[in-house]
Amino acid sequence: MSTVNVIKSSLDSIQQISEHLHEAVVYLDAGCTESFQFIGAFSLLLEYGARAVCCLENMSPLDMVADWNGTTDSAKKVVVITSCLLSDVHRYVLRCLGAHPSIQHCCIFTSISEIAHSAYPDSPLGPDAFREYESLLIQDYEELLNKHKTKSEQLDEKNLLENLASEEGWAQLDDKDISHVVTSPSVSSINEDNLKQREQVLAVSVLHFPMIYCPLSPNFFVLPSGGSVAQASLSAEHEHSLSPGLPPLSTGVASDGEDVPGATLTAHFLYYLASKMDLKLEIFSFGDQSKIVGRLLTDMSSLYDVGRRKRTAGLLLIDRTLDLLTPCSHTDSFFDRVYSALPRREKSPSTHARNSQGQAKPNTRVHRAPLDVRIPLDNVFKKDYGTDNFHLLQNFEAFLHGWNSSSTDSKNQDLVDLSNKIQDEKSSGSIEYLFDGSFMTAESFHGTPYLEAVLGRRMKDGSVLVKKWLQETLRKENISVNVKTRPGSATKSELEPMIKALATTDASFLKNKGVIQLAAATVAALEDLHSDKWNAFISAEKMLHVSAGDTSQSLASQIGDLINKSFLTRSQGGKSTSSQGLISFKDALLLTITGYILAGENFPSSGSTSPFSWQEEHLMKEAIVDAIIENPELSELIFIQGLAEDLEAYRSKISSKELKATEELSLDDFDGDGWGEWGDEDADSASNKEQGYDDMQLKLELRDRVDNLFRFFYKLSGLKSRNAPLRDGSFTSEVRFGGDSFENKGLLYELLLRALGKYDVPGLEHHSSAVGRLFGRFGLGQAKPSLADQNIILVYVIGGTNGQEVHEAFEALSESDMPNIELIVGGTTLLTPDDMFELLLGNSSYF
Repeated sequence: MSTVNVIKSSLDSIQQISEHLHEAVVYLDAGCTESFQFIGAFSLLLEYGARAVCCLENMSPLDMVADWNGTTDSAKKVVVITSCLLSDVHRYVLRCLGAHPSIQHCCIFTSISEIAHSAYPDSPLGPDAFREYESLLIQDYEELLNKHKTKSEQLDEKNLLENLASEEGWAQLDDKDISHVVTSPSVSSINEDNLKQREQVLAVSVLHFPMIYCPLSPNFFVLPSGGSVAQASLSAEHEHSLSPGLPPLSTGVASDGEDVPGATLTAHFLYYLASKMDLKLEIFSFGDQSKIVGRLLTDMSSLYDVGRRKRTAGLLLIDRTLDLLTPCSHTDSFFDRVYSALPRREKSPSTHARNSQGQAKPNTRVHRAPLDVRIPLDNVFKKDYGTDNFHLLQNFEAFLHGWNSSSTDSKNQDLVDLSNKIQDEKSSGSIEYLFDGSFMTAESFHGTPYLEAVLGRRMKDGSVLVKKWLQETLRKENISVNVKTRPGSATKSELEPMIKALATTDASFLKNKGVIQLAAATVAALEDLHSDKWNAFISAEKMLHVSAGDTSQSLASQIGDLINKSFLTRSQGGKSTSSQGLISFKDALLLTITGYILAGENFPSSGSTSPFSWQEEHLMKEAIVDAIIENPELSELIFIQGLAEDLEAYRSKISSKELKATEELSLDDFDGDGWGEWGDEDADSASNKEQGYDDMQLKLELRDRVDNLFRFFYKLSGLKSRNAPLRDGSFTSEVRFGGDSFENKGLLYELLLRALGKYDVPGLEHHSSAVGRLFGRFGLGQAKPSLADQNIILVYVIGGTNGQEVHEAFEALSESDMPNIELIVGGTTLLTPDDMFELLLGNSSYF
């Protein structure tokens, strides 16, 4: 039986603060909301006595009115749970207190420790960060009230904007941040009723709540995308860094990590995670950034864990940049294919710290895509599948619209108008995304480990398993479905009728929402558009691996063909559905990254030069230049920023010339002598020369940009030579071909196999405690610990991981024949190939 469960540990941590939640209005920031969505904690908060659970960034004065526990008295307490630094959420906390004058006690839980607050660069807080912030918040709040008292008895927009966050260095609110607060009709009435309560002293307390993460299964978790730990930079900009969202290359040069806030925050998160789970860590690191985090963790453990008895666990830290091929690849993993097929939820308002000009600080934060995805369920509730589904959608629409604080009309009239609107077929588009499901909500599964069961399966096996769950659920509900099914396969036409039958009634849908949402997500992944494109990626990556095992000329030819086909198909097929299912030019660039990494592994270079010959690479460069000139949609690429207008003008000029040439050709059919054009030859010649010079300048500038792009590719091809742990060639990608599919085993798989087999692993460092180092000086040191000696192993990938890598980690554990070891895998974030493109060639890149 498993003794370590990250979902249970997170829920238990909420229980430990339950006394603070009683009779409180609870505000969650974006990162905490994402985390609680994964573990299904919202109902638990209400169970512990919370009056309401609200969004911190989008707070409303009407939040005080909502009371799920039926208490008649006005709220006196606010609890804020945040995954961010206190300085980042200060403006939201102050706005919340200013809008709720009846509040007498504010309790703030932050996932960032007190020491991490003081160690963070540009932090306004010192070693006693929590106490300092309590004083600063009370000071700002009192100043806000005093200025408000002298000017007006009502909160108006101008006063609130002027008085918020007066402390230097603390971010201020924009007009749009507070407009919905001050325009609400209930603000003035609340202020009049509670004017005397403003004179009461506000009690503020700040506490540490480290257990904010997103578990996808009991032994797999990542950090919330909106939290400070996931958003903190993992590398400063220098020659060995690729992106602030990735660790730098492991050159073997020691660093203290003071210029990398992500290392400090990661170390503190892992230390307190282990502490809450009652684990004493034996720390192993693989990669330069991992060594920095390992040293920080060792120093913290030496200070705080003396004399404490805990279970021993091994912590393996590994840098993402040691293996970029795995997250860039499109594998046949059910989880990765389904997760990539679903649209992400919209980003919440940014909590990034800003400078005095109101701009986000560059290169200090990483813009992570939201982890929570939305599953379109509107097809399940179409009118032609019965009135019960239609009424359920009506109920949700009316409920959500009723809490819209910006509405000033009569509620009864609103609901009448809303009912008429819903019954109009034209309104179906406006509610398309209103009732979306969540792929991750643990509470939907009623204890059934759906995600855990499909995490390590291929697409076909996972789809068949989902169909089996649907059939079993239908039998339990005594619902019959007239649909032909074939054993050993699952198709969209088979799953959709089962989903709609299971969601026929409100009770059935709410009871079985977990399997319904997972099945609907599977249908999205089985859509022809997504499935064909993903399979095209798999085929292209397979060809690249085969070519990499042959010659550099063969690999360069494959890359060039992918680039040429990507924009030729687009230019010939236009924007038709069929062409969109093929690989786009942006996709070809991602495949080019894969090709250069493979070239660096098979045809090593110094890392500053190309693994291909000049002739081979010249053809690839020209293909990219032609693609950019032909396709106006590529102007958004980061490496050609600033040339969009010039390229558009050039395309327009070429189009006009072609049109003019066509017209002149048709006129020449009737006028063959051409005598009238002799007098304009000199003027046309001068104009053509000037235009030709401008065109040449544009092409030269574009070629320079493409040259810079390829210099970045050189850096990626030199990962093996630049990363010290990989130089001796001990770790090589293991590719297995079989039929139409292939497997490329990643670095983590090979690393775990060797470590669990107690083989020597070059570059793997063990971090001895202070006591161990002291004994070692006197020759009293014990045998060096091994990762295989631990009963519990926590693997943490700094920079992020994906479902395929997690599956390979458990596969390595299974092949090592050590069933007694409990394995937990975590990472900075959940990576998809699109996320890797953004980190390497997008807005989150140092390129």
